[in-house]
Amino acid sequence: MLEQLRDNLDGIFKSLRGQGKITDKHIADAMRDIRRSLLEADVNYTVAKDFIASIREKALGAQVIRSITPGQQIIKIIHEQMIELLGEGNAAIDFGGLPPVIIMVAGLQGSGKTTFVAKLAQYLKNQGKRPMMVAADIYRPAAIDQLIALGKQIALPVYSENSNNAVAICRNGLKSARESQANVLILDTAGRLHIDENMMNELKQIKSEIKPREILFVADGMTGQDAVNAAGAFENELQLTGIVLTKMDGDTRGGAALSIRAVTGKPIKFIGTGEKMSDLEPFFPDRFASRILGKGDVVSLVEKAQALIDEEEAEKLEKKLRKSGFSLSDFQKQLRMIKKMGPLSSLMDMIPGAGAMKNLHVDEKQFVRTEAILNSMTILEKEKPQLINASRRRRIAKGSGTSVADVNRLLNQFEQMRKMLKKMNKIKNPRQMLAQMSRSKM
Repeated sequence: MLEQLRDNLDGIFKSLRGQGKITDKHIADAMRDIRRSLLEADVNYTVAKDFIASIREKALGAQVIRSITPGQQIIKIIHEQMIELLGEGNAAIDFGGLPPVIIMVAGLQGSGKTTFVAKLAQYLKNQGKRPMMVAADIYRPAAIDQLIALGKQIALPVYSENSNNAVAICRNGLKSARESQANVLILDTAGRLHIDENMMNELKQIKSEIKPREILFVADGMTGQDAVNAAGAFENELQLTGIVLTKMDGDTRGGAALSIRAVTGKPIKFIGTGEKMSDLEPFFPDRFASRILGKGDVVSLVEKAQALIDEEEAEKLEKKLRKSGFSLSDFQKQLRMIKKMGPLSSLMDMIPGAGAMKNLHVDEKQFVRTEAILNSMTILEKEKPQLINASRRRRIAKGSGTSVADVNRLLNQFEQMRKMLKKMNKIKNPRQMLAQMSRSKM
């Protein structure tokens, strides 16, 4: 996420940290480099200009705190200014009023709008809500079928009908939601390849008749300033309550994330970080700013883990670890839990300092190979790896489409891991444990 911008800023920060004393020239050079990096990331020109002006003003007038260096002080100012640019805290969905709470989702074709509708429904379901989706995009081929298929995937109802009247579909969907006691209704409205009068008129009619509590605009984070301009046009016509940024996991400059709040005045409520239904995060300006500046986001990482990890399974694993009974079956379960948390690259963004490890290559395909090898083993082999002799290794390699060397590598890594867990289990003192880990070659 915003990898190029993060790398550029990291280089600028290293230069600042290396200065024992910060002069006006150092500040001017840093501001010039930051401004160039923002523009390269497709941040709106006016937004970048105002951002730099605010930092320069605060940096020149700041009193240096004794406990930190001048360079660190400027980095702190940049961090605070970025949080201010992105918005004040998390803007949650407004669930006030009588149910069902109606959320109208709008956006251009190709922005990931329909997928976001399903992701939001899944997210709200996990929050204890009873959502229903309405397939009101009557223009894009297969949009209705796509939402119905996604609804089946996440086991949530989708209201649809064979009609060319989107307003009537939304009206009847609201009636169905009340009858089925759904307390959230999410409207997937029609988009276009570009903004046109007919689309806007239809959306305004839906807004007038259905009266949604939330109107969310879905912006493709990869389109940069086009997303910002489109959001501005939708805001003028519909008076949005929030923005959603999708495809933030891709190889994108991502300037829309830093521009859209300032240009529209509307809060970013969610960001999409992958293709899975679970790859949706509520937007926290301070956490996002920390990721951009390479500080990681441990809070979001822990929240994601808590949402996906089965507590009962975790307790069983803990008991096994205490008895030194960790098996390949347990290892396989852990891999599946990690996969549920999303792409490894997005998880690395949340780990403080991981961005600085330039030579660290995250091989997503290795997960696939490892899982294929484990799936080719019998239950007995996973519980007792010592039984896996040469002939079994050849069979496992053939069954998984890998090589014997791949199987050997996995078994060796697992054995090293099990030895480490056994050593850690014997250590009662946490300091001893840390010392043991630091001495380990793993």
